[in-house]
Amino acid sequence: MLDREIHGQPYQKSQFRKSLLPKLNQRSEGSIEFKHQNISAVLLKYKLPYIIGYKPRANYQALLEEMVLDYLLKRKELDNLFEKFSNQGITTGPEKVEYAKLLVAPPQNVSIKEPKPAYLQKFRKPNYLEIEQRNQKLGELGEELVIQYEKWRLIHSGKENLAEKVEWVSKESGDGAGFDILSRNENGSDRYIEVKTTKLGELTPFYFSKNELRFSQNHSRKYYLYRVFKFNQKPNLFIKNGSFDEICHYEPTNFMGRII
Repeated sequence: MLDREIHGQPYQKSQFRKSLLPKLNQRSEGSIEFKHQNISAVLLKYKLPYIIGYKPRANYQALLEEMVLDYLLKRKELDNLFEKFSNQGITTGPEKVEYAKLLVAPPQNVSIKEPKPAYLQKFRKPNYLEIEQRNQKLGELGEELVIQYEKWRLIHSGKENLAEKVEWVSKESGDGAGFDILSRNENGSDRYIEVKTTKLGELTPFYFSKNELRFSQNHSRKYYLYRVFKFNQKPNLFIKNGSFDEICHYEPTNFMGRII
């Protein structure tokens, strides 16, 4: 299913579930779907793409995690699939966007268990999720979508004059500003928007720079994360206001050392 999804080929989850029923001992389709969601959680935990239709569920047995990782280590051809996902070219955004249905509520009470060191010693893969986020074209198309949404939001609120002031800062001035888009609230005050886009679901981790972190801390009341997800299907976005300290759990992924 993941192979077909990444290659843009249609499939039906129900057909795959039914094909598994004869091979399993008195399992329902619901239990099979739940187990697929557990597998998605394992893949997400190790920074790997997962099937969008199976939202990750993190409460699973340790044995499942071990079996999934063992399978991934033995199937080297999956590396090519993951690499294709990360570098997959997207030339245009969605053809038709219903801006009134674009915004959804952010996920709540998300908890993904930490990797076990014993597995990490033998399981080494590139961070395909971070590679995807560095895809420049995907990032630009996500920001363009947010630009159009912000103009729609302000016009829909009767603030056409403010819609004309929306600025695509990252495109016009580069990535050093600490945010991507300068928009306005309905009262005319500034709204600093950082856009993070993925082809996966809303629980996918995102990555940000030290500069973006500092800017969010210095302008927390005016700082907004716009998380665009399922971009190459039917995209949605959710919004979180505040510094990264306030809106997410984060951890360092790189360090810089100076000789002492």
